[in-house]
Amino acid sequence: MIPVKDSQTTNLHGHLRVHHPADHASLAPRAAASAAATTSQQPSILGAFSRGTKYKRDSLRWKQCTTAVTRYLCKEMVSFKTVEKTTFKEMLATLDKQYELPTRKYFSQTAIPNIYNETRASVVTELKSASFIALTSDMWSSVNMTPYMSLTAHYISKDWQLEAKCLATSFVPENQTKDVLADALKVGAQEWGIEEEKISCITTDNGANIIAAVRELKWPWLNCFGHNLNVAINNALDGEKDRTSRAFGVCRAINGAFSHSWQRKRELSKAQDELQLPNHALITDCATRWGSKQKMAERILEQAAAIKRVFANDRSRRPLPNLTWQDEAVLEAVNKALKPLSDFTDILSGENHVTVSSLLPTLQLLKDNVLKEDDDDVRMTSVIKSGVLRELDNKYDNEASLKLMRLSALLDPRYKGDHIDAVSLDSTRVRLESEMVSFCRRQTTGQVRVRVEDVETEQPVAPIPPPPPPKKIKPSLGSLLRKAKQPVTLTEEQRANAEVTAYLQEDALDGDSDPLAWWKANENRFPLMAKIASKYLCVCATSSPSERVFSTAGNVVTPLRSLLKPEKVNMLVFLSRNL
Repeated sequence: MIPVKDSQTTNLHGHLRVHHPADHASLAPRAAASAAATTSQQPSILGAFSRGTKYKRDSLRWKQCTTAVTRYLCKEMVSFKTVEKTTFKEMLATLDKQYELPTRKYFSQTAIPNIYNETRASVVTELKSASFIALTSDMWSSVNMTPYMSLTAHYISKDWQLEAKCLATSFVPENQTKDVLADALKVGAQEWGIEEEKISCITTDNGANIIAAVRELKWPWLNCFGHNLNVAINNALDGEKDRTSRAFGVCRAINGAFSHSWQRKRELSKAQDELQLPNHALITDCATRWGSKQKMAERILEQAAAIKRVFANDRSRRPLPNLTWQDEAVLEAVNKALKPLSDFTDILSGENHVTVSSLLPTLQLLKDNVLKEDDDDVRMTSVIKSGVLRELDNKYDNEASLKLMRLSALLDPRYKGDHIDAVSLDSTRVRLESEMVSFCRRQTTGQVRVRVEDVETEQPVAPIPPPPPPKKIKPSLGSLLRKAKQPVTLTEEQRANAEVTAYLQEDALDGDSDPLAWWKANENRFPLMAKIASKYLCVCATSSPSERVFSTAGNVVTPLRSLLKPEKVNMLVFLSRNL
């Protein structure tokens, strides 16, 4: 007889394992053993109870989960209604059953404003630390025709990194007159603590109202290169409208024939494979998209053989557009004239690298090379080139823009004024040295500007207490000789002239080098010039940053979210761009 305990057979199995190993080996695996293993992994009663308890709203874990959901709503630009969807709740419950998702109202009225205020405070702190700030601005209407104004800030940080921040997407309900826009820009700068003395430039398009507004504010202004080039191209093409209108009309008709028929799209893909052409989709031009006419013409020319094959085998009774050899000749002439210009627009539209200093070299390159008439150019190509060049010259014919472009090109170690004529270089150098002297004097006057209840006053900086007198040491021969040598003290003008002279005597950098990395390495050698460089090299050559803000805003204010209040639109666009 084998004694047992609690009606279990553990003792019997132990006896067989020790005294009858052959019989024990023939036994089936113990179900109780696996059950015991499972039981050993089960939590205790206290642990199981704690796992079934929801997180308290003041707990760290609940705040972490809620912040993660809030960031998801902002960055992915999804509706607040997402938190009410069953599948979203099920997903969160699968990930963490103790987390209780707040309501849609909580995210809209509490979580989003809280994270907005925190991010905004961080951006304000960064803007205050910047020596100079450049701005871009543009106007936009949402899907429900609500007018907004965008404002972006660009500055060079202390470690010489070009930073970009989306500041506001402001609701402008009044008529967009110069006074309304000027007030909106001024209020926008004040709300972010940007002093007008720190604004190095604002880049906008050529709208008459925005230009008049900036002039009223007396801010330095630069017109957008992308808009200028687009206007120049359109005006040049309008001069050949009698010949280009039919060719562009045929291109749009071809795009329409394929966009309304999935069978034709399928046949086009087959024809591309048979003719070994790139499997590219057709492109339709858009009035607000820079360079879209050239891209449409280039794509039609690329796929002309495949398009003709599809149309030849098409059994539709409807007439199809006919791309003649005359149309192809017109498109080839247009493409040859405009294709080189698309690369410049893309490069100068960046906001993560220096662009303004490349404006003058770009215009010079367009004049001397890209838009220079070749002997093998057909008449239309020559006319388009000369028309574009003439329009660009008119856009940058004002003295203020020329001074800005020359000064920024001089401060860029890749150019150092190589594209400036001798007379203009002398005047640009004089202006640069004058700004350096003014900056040096502001640094040494010992005066700071203090704003108290919106009234500016000047107060002297508190004097620094003198250091304690050093201990008396017996003088050496070296110290006596140093006393006999009088120190040389340079005036502000001499310091500025010496820095500029030494800077210009060095070789220019390679064109692919980073000018900000050079200034970071040489800031101590040229301290005054470095400050002026941080002022001008942050200016944007185009207003593309504001255009990108509106691309984000278009993803926020969708037809399904057209009732979002302007205040909420501003928060969501800001968070999507800055989180």
